[in-house]
Formats: sequence, structure tokens, C-alpha cells
Amino acid sequence: MSLFNPKFKRNLSRIFPFGLIWVLMGWFFSLSEALLPQSRNVETPTDPTDIELTVPIFIFAAVSLFTLGSIVGTLETLIFQKRFVRYSFLRKITFKFLIYMAIMLLAISITYPTAVALEFESSWADAAIWEKTAGFLLSPLFFNALLQLSFSLVLSLLYSAISENLGHSVLRNFFTGKYHKPVVEKRIFMFLDMKSSTTIAEKLGHVQYFRLLGEFYDLMSDPIINHLGEVYQYIGDEVVISWKAPEGFQENNCINCFFKIKENLKLKHNHFAERYGLVPDFKAGLHVGEATTGEMGALKKEIVFVGDVLNTAARIQGMCNAYEVDLIVSEELQSELQAGIDTELLGDIQLKGKAESVKLFAVRQ
Repeated sequence: MSLFNPKFKRNLSRIFPFGLIWVLMGWFFSLSEALLPQSRNVETPTDPTDIELTVPIFIFAAVSLFTLGSIVGTLETLIFQKRFVRYSFLRKITFKFLIYMAIMLLAISITYPTAVALEFESSWADAAIWEKTAGFLLSPLFFNALLQLSFSLVLSLLYSAISENLGHSVLRNFFTGKYHKPVVEKRIFMFLDMKSSTTIAEKLGHVQYFRLLGEFYDLMSDPIINHLGEVYQYIGDEVVISWKAPEGFQENNCINCFFKIKENLKLKHNHFAERYGLVPDFKAGLHVGEATTGEMGALKKEIVFVGDVLNTAARIQGMCNAYEVDLIVSEELQSELQAGIDTELLGDIQLKGKAESVKLFAVRQ
């Protein structure tokens, strides 16, 4: 698999804002410190541990801040998000604080003498560099730098929490204002539903069932990302996945995503059987059509899709049990699929709530 696969690109797009936040905050603090004495019309005494801001030092500082922010972003999005999921809030905050504090101290101990070396146009072997560094570590400037980095850390962690709960793409769309005004888009929707969910819930109890759903959703993540899909909603045991039409039809992503999830489920067969005494299965319906996309809500804003395409996709999924198949698609979607997908006409079906019948196709692997 190529290094620049969809998952890698997605992770990169999630990490990049962290680096950007740290750089912007660094520039903000530098500008504030430069303008504050001027606004008071006073001259402040020069701190002997201060570093003259030259172009090379400015570039070095920006690169260092971006790197440090990216390290925080990598830890947050790829490691801590899963590592501390079962920890209490207090334990999670304590561990993360200690780890990030150690990283910031290490970063300062490396970047400061490097910046001094740039200022002196000398190498680390110069004793004057370490003399100035020792003075810096005991000066108010050191604690000021630590405070500024801590502020950047808090801001980036706040961004991480919001992004995790809203979803990265949703947060990005809010910031860019893409859906401030309703937009009509051609989209594919997949309604994916767990089979016999009521029976499973009764057998396991709500706590174990909740854990089962969590693992069930987790195994879908990589197939959805790698096939360019987006999770629109989790509705109990049902997941609604969406694609912009060109991306969904590209290499039959919308269909291959379904079968890749099936494949992942087979790989976890023994795990589910041993832990829960059963192996979940699922069915899905797909349809394509125009949907109006925009921000909606009074007490809580969300980006929502509105259109008959969603209702039709939901009704199609509901026909899976009647025809004893796992995947059914509409004629509109089947006609735009690329070669290589095996479909079988089920007939003209009268879906509930639809005035006209719809041709449906079963998809088999």
C-alpha cells in the first residue's frame, strides 16, 4: 500500500493544525512582547539571556514550534486517543500533563542553545553558549517561555477535544464556512445496520452491548477512511456513511468499503466469539442522489444532509431481510458503478413511503 494512502493523508490533515496553532501562538507572543514596551512608551532593560531576533533565528523558531506542535498532534491523534480511553479524566490529564511537560522541557533545552549558536554564529562547543543557557534556565525568561508553550498546549488540546467529538471534517467545514449557506450536492449514502441487534442486546445486557458496538464501529474505521467515506451519523446499532458521488464511484469505493468491513469482521471472528459468545453481522442499503447540505440547529449546530436520497437508502437497507441478502443498491447507483461488481436484479420494488417503485439490485462478492 502506498505511503500516501487515504488514512495517511487523513492523519496528516489532522496533525497539521496542531503545528499551525503552535506557530501562530508563537508569532502572537513575539509580536505582543515587541509592541508592549512601545505602547507604554518606555524602554525595557535588555535581559542578558534574551536572543536577538534575526531572520535565521525567526525561521528556526517557526520550524521548531511547528515540529513541537506536530509532535503533540501525533501523540493526541494516533496514540493518546486510544491509549488513555479507559482512564479516568483525572488520571488521563495527570499522565498527559507529565508527558507534555517533559517534552516541552526537552524541547527548550535543545532549541535554546541552538538558537544561541545561531546568534553567536558558533557551534555547540562554544562555552559562551552554555553559559548563556545556564543563565536562561534560572531567569524569568525561561518560565515565561514555559508559560507560553503551556498556553499553546492547552489551546491545541482544546482543538483536539472539539475535533474528536465533532469529527475532523465537520470541524474543518465549520471553520471554512463551507456549509454556512445550504449547498446542493450529489451524494451516496450507505445505511449499515447490525443484524439481530435487539436479540444481541437482550443476550448481552446494555453494558456488554455498548462495548460490542464500540468494537464493531472500530473495525469499520480503516475501511471507511481508505475508501474515502465519511461517517455521517451513528444511530444506535446503525451507521450512516456518506460519499461525494465522484469519490464514492471512484474504484467502486462505496461497494468495496462494505466488503472490506466484512473482511475485517471475519478477521475478528474468534475475538468476538470468545469475548461475547457471538459474532455480529450486518447488512446495508445504498442509494445516490442530490442532498441539501448545511448547518442546522438552534441549541446545537450540526452539519446535516436533507433529501429523499437518505429516506430511500434507509428503505433499501430495510429490504435486505426480505430478500435474504446483505447488500442492496438502487438502479441509480448500480448504473454508475465501474466494471467488476457482480449485481443481480431483484425487481421493481415498492418501497414504503415511495409513490413509484424502484429497481433494486443485490450485490454479491
